[in-house]
Amino acid sequence: MLWVKAFHIVFVASWFAGLFYLPRIFVNLAMVPADSHAERERLLLMGRKLYRFSNLLMVAALLLGVWLWLGFGVQRLAGQYWLHAKLLLVLGAIGYQHMCRAHLRQFEAMNNRRSHRWYRVFNELTVLLFAAIVVLAVVRPF
Repeated sequence: MLWVKAFHIVFVASWFAGLFYLPRIFVNLAMVPADSHAERERLLLMGRKLYRFSNLLMVAALLLGVWLWLGFGVQRLAGQYWLHAKLLLVLGAIGYQHMCRAHLRQFEAMNNRRSHRWYRVFNELTVLLFAAIVVLAVVRPF
């Protein structure tokens, strides 16, 4: 199980690296001048590729997490409130991933209505999610 846990951590960290960088691409897309088609297309291509790769990392992290969960013993979940909170935050991270896809589609359709400052704040949500998930998994405060 230590190998499963190690690879779970690797894939979670890699998935979040994608979630850290994708909104940075959105920041740059929001700042692209209207007449800079080549720059816009390059950033969109980067965003699409990063989103697809992040999805693969997410799936691997989730599968390994389920393996750990089953190995932990589903029946032993009673009283493990840290795990319930962590799983809720993981659902939030999955939702964030899907929100990133929606924002990417808006940029593709040239329908973005948000500023680069909004995307900078949006980007910081992943740091909070990642920190909270790590604290819950390591410290197990409740």
